[in-house]
Amino acid sequence: MITAKEGRRHRVLVVEDEDNIAIALDYLMTREGYEHDRIANGGEAMDRIRSTHPDLVLLDVMLPEVSGYEICQGVRLDPALSDVKILMMTARGSAIERRKGLALGADGFISKPFELKELRDEVRRLLGPAS
Repeated sequence: MITAKEGRRHRVLVVEDEDNIAIALDYLMTREGYEHDRIANGGEAMDRIRSTHPDLVLLDVMLPEVSGYEICQGVRLDPALSDVKILMMTARGSAIERRKGLALGADGFISKPFELKELRDEVRRLLGPAS
């Protein structure tokens, strides 16, 4: 069994404002055995990331109040969060968007709509299997 630090399951925070996508992500995270939570507003993301210290943040780029790019940059500027992985998601999956996300410190980038298998493979690449 491959798990996160301290013998607990990997913890994933989903930052996604579109309910239909969040439902699909919830299904996948549950099926894969990850602990997970979701917030729908970019303005709440940094406080939640600091308070829960997830292993992975599934981060939408276009969010209310604060963009995913700003959140990614905020996580990377906080030394206490240096071990948090970030997988950015966007409907604008251009090469420029991908380069911007990776330049700001994202560990991966996936275009929406995505296949659940593609997302699962990316999450496993970043975290390893949940169980």
